[in-house]
Amino acid sequence: MRYTFTTNFGQQLYISLSILLFFISSIASAQNIHLKGKVMDITTKEPIGYATVAAIGANKVTSTDENGNYAMEIPRNYSKIRISYLSYETQELSVTQEAFQEVNIYLVPEENTIEAVVIKAPRRTKYSNKNNPAVELIRKVIAHKDENRLSAYDYTEYQQYEKVSLGLSNLSEKFKNRKVFKNYQFLFEKEDAEEGSQSSSYTLPAYIEERLSQVYSRKKPSKTKQLVLAEQKAQFDPKFVDNDGLSAYFNKLYQDIDIYESNIELVTNQFLSPIASSSPTFYRFYITDTVKTESPYLVELSFFPRNKADMLFQGKLYITLDGKYAVKKAELAVSDDINLNFVRDLDVKLDFSTDPNGKYYLETSSLGLDFSLTDKGTGIRGNRTVTFNDFKTDIVQPDSIYAGPAMVYVKKEETKQDLEEYFVQNRPIPLRKNEQNIYHNIDTLQLIPSFQRFMDISALILSGYKQAGPLEIGPVNTFYSFNPVEGFRLRVGGRTTDRLSKRFYAEGYTAYGFKDEKWKYFLSGTYSLNNKSVYTFPQHYLRASFMRDTKIPGQNLEFVQEDNFLLSFKRGENERYLYNDIYRLEYKREFENNFSYTLGFSKWRQSPAGILTYQKIDNQGNSQLFDDLNTTELSLSLRYAPHEEFYQGKLYRTPIYNKYPIFYLNYVAGLKNVLQGEYNYHNFTLGVDKRFYFSQLGYADVNVEGNYILGDNIPFPFLNIHRANQTYAYQLRSYNLMNFLEFVSDHSVSANVQYYMNGFILNKVPLIKKLKWREVFSAKAIYGGLRDANNPAFTDDVFQFQKNEDQEAITYGLGSKPYVEASVGLTNIFKFIRVDYVRRLNYLDQPDVPKHGVRVRVKFDF
Repeated sequence: MRYTFTTNFGQQLYISLSILLFFISSIASAQNIHLKGKVMDITTKEPIGYATVAAIGANKVTSTDENGNYAMEIPRNYSKIRISYLSYETQELSVTQEAFQEVNIYLVPEENTIEAVVIKAPRRTKYSNKNNPAVELIRKVIAHKDENRLSAYDYTEYQQYEKVSLGLSNLSEKFKNRKVFKNYQFLFEKEDAEEGSQSSSYTLPAYIEERLSQVYSRKKPSKTKQLVLAEQKAQFDPKFVDNDGLSAYFNKLYQDIDIYESNIELVTNQFLSPIASSSPTFYRFYITDTVKTESPYLVELSFFPRNKADMLFQGKLYITLDGKYAVKKAELAVSDDINLNFVRDLDVKLDFSTDPNGKYYLETSSLGLDFSLTDKGTGIRGNRTVTFNDFKTDIVQPDSIYAGPAMVYVKKEETKQDLEEYFVQNRPIPLRKNEQNIYHNIDTLQLIPSFQRFMDISALILSGYKQAGPLEIGPVNTFYSFNPVEGFRLRVGGRTTDRLSKRFYAEGYTAYGFKDEKWKYFLSGTYSLNNKSVYTFPQHYLRASFMRDTKIPGQNLEFVQEDNFLLSFKRGENERYLYNDIYRLEYKREFENNFSYTLGFSKWRQSPAGILTYQKIDNQGNSQLFDDLNTTELSLSLRYAPHEEFYQGKLYRTPIYNKYPIFYLNYVAGLKNVLQGEYNYHNFTLGVDKRFYFSQLGYADVNVEGNYILGDNIPFPFLNIHRANQTYAYQLRSYNLMNFLEFVSDHSVSANVQYYMNGFILNKVPLIKKLKWREVFSAKAIYGGLRDANNPAFTDDVFQFQKNEDQEAITYGLGSKPYVEASVGLTNIFKFIRVDYVRRLNYLDQPDVPKHGVRVRVKFDF
């Protein structure tokens, strides 16, 4: 049976219900007693911050603020309040039945001793670590932390349950009722309301994943092995989203939190732990309460950052008074003024339990993050919960348990229904109401045509490629560009997806230059040899490619297309190009331990373009120009990246930096008389990349590299042409004030340091700190040389170096001093812009070289 109401009836019903709700809330409010006042020291009359005020017999508790003020509401049938603060006698006071009361409370100091820690009444003086009982207590926690952390056990094993859930948050009724969401009403959930309030906001649960594991850990040699027993996650259409990559990225943002580590990594930043050795330097500590309802007694230790903009927590620690000084519970949050991007709220809750031996272990960990572009409005709220059960110690497992990678998935042939049933029976904590339907809702959502269109547009914006069935067309930022040789350049390209084939991947493009009137093109095909996508770790594939296109000598921009429109804008003279024909065959093998090797074989024909010349001058001064240069190369690349982490997209990887170094060795051999190869040479490059963390002082990315080329009479295109940059973009791997083709060498060593201070200095500057800018410093240096056998100044068997229109040399071998440039800059301008002032420190007398300049880089970071 259907009931239909008129509009007038609906309005009357709404008004009537509103009046009724207001009447009920008024009655409820009238039945409560509203208290406010100040808690003070009875001797000094100084306010006592962070004292606890509780209604006896009721679940109503509050704390005084830093100035001793409090406000609370208690039910009318409760007439007593208790006020407590460590080092003071607890007071119990009766209150009258008046609805609104102001009650000031005076506490009497008492002499308390926590072993060797003497608690004295605080006075309203400047905060100091000296003779501070709270600091003495935290130093005892620091002294005992190695005894209380998990690594104190020789062997441990336990079951671990992890759950990550995310959704859009703080959605208004107006947002929910927009016409575009007409078919999606089933997705919206009411946000959990705070006690005593009614929520008018909604969430849109969008993602969830769960994992059940058995974990084994040993101390010597240190190794942790996680056997994943079952895993399920919300799955999006793989043509739009790489589900495994999405999962890896969320798990990187929502990491495990070890309060006993000196630095805690969250949202790609490092936060100083409140129990790090240096924490008293950066935090203010206050003893704010004792908890006598637990055994052993606990001390509530509140802490706050000395500078609210620094990467620090604020919150409470609950410390055991049993001589172990262990953390029984921790509550961590961040200041509203913290120099952290896109994170509107962060809260961490850690709970510890004791094993049969009386040692403490983490039982539950909860991390909540609310991401948003602004402080108000719609955001993305996520939560990661981890529980640890069946905790056992001192059980020696065979070495075979720890062999292989740190995480192994136990293969189970289960249907989706079986997997759901397995989690229903084995998850230690039930799903929240707004999480229960996510798996089903995501499946339903992807059947709606408008959602598919939305994902298609999103994929175009984020990746630069337009979906076209089993193909993707793009990238859009290369459709149009320009340079002095080709003039106006149009390009169109694309790539296949796993909808065409999971094991075979093809990519290609064609381009046309309207000035040189030449077609360029590229085509490659890659076949996976391990029945996985060619980009899925561990990679194992065979690739063949051919390219005919222009290139600036010595430039290799790795992940950036050289015909990117934004890189078309360059300073100075940049008309020395190459036309390249490159045939290449490549085999790559990657292993679970992050070691990989790549074997390559290529034939390369290059011709000078623009004003570039291949010229030899003999002893009599006769000049000879060459139209092209041919080489055949055999290459081997070795790479070892222990504990490497990365976000795996559908067709690319984005590295996630950590503290471990990355080593690489590249070898290229020129093969004379093989497929028209004209030269013999052996080119060796050895390098290492490493990120160094300095806690509150930021971090530094360091690259050190050495190169040596064996062989004589090698023309400059096959030497090491040091990577220059004549664009206005700051390039991390290039020398930003070096001209194209300015320096070449056959042996060199270089260093590149990028030091990010994360606002450590600017956070202390009044007014400036509100901008949340961050400092960055860099230094780049290269030292090397050129043997006489490869230097045209000493032999006529190699090509002459380049000269400008005034016949001045503009290409050089490195001399007796290194090339050095340095920069100082600001990052986090509008949260994503980096601006550097770059200064060139030597080789300033060479023609047309810049002495300084400003460079810009786009960098999104938390």
